[in-house]
Amino acid sequence: MYPAELVKPMREDLTKVGFEELHTAESVDNAIAKEGTTLVVINSVCGCAAANARPGARMSLKNAKHPDHIVTVFAGVDKEAVDAARGHMIPFPPSSPCMALFKDGELVHMLERHHIEGRPAELISENLMDAYNEHC
Repeated sequence: MYPAELVKPMREDLTKVGFEELHTAESVDNAIAKEGTTLVVINSVCGCAAANARPGARMSLKNAKHPDHIVTVFAGVDKEAVDAARGHMIPFPPSSPCMALFKDGELVHMLERHHIEGRPAELISENLMDAYNEHC
């Protein structure tokens, strides 16, 4: 588990633009089950991938179409919530950071770590915006 002071600025990267932090399995299940579209970001301290994942997620929200709900859980901090989110992302293997778009509780788009790592935030954002344009 990472210290709160270490992850605070990384959490705020998303919460300052409206992402709701989830800390329990129940809150994850409830968020994903909501009607409409929900973007779930599994946040991470990993500098090689998360440093572009968070800006990519933020930038994607400037699209004309965007998810109805945006939520985040933090790997290495919110174990119960992360495990629940990953359970909804099966058959994709656990990875962090990662992003999943759900529509009416069904997984419709997945952006795994290997899609994020080494890619600029703009490309990550474009990938998400394409998914929003199709599903939102």
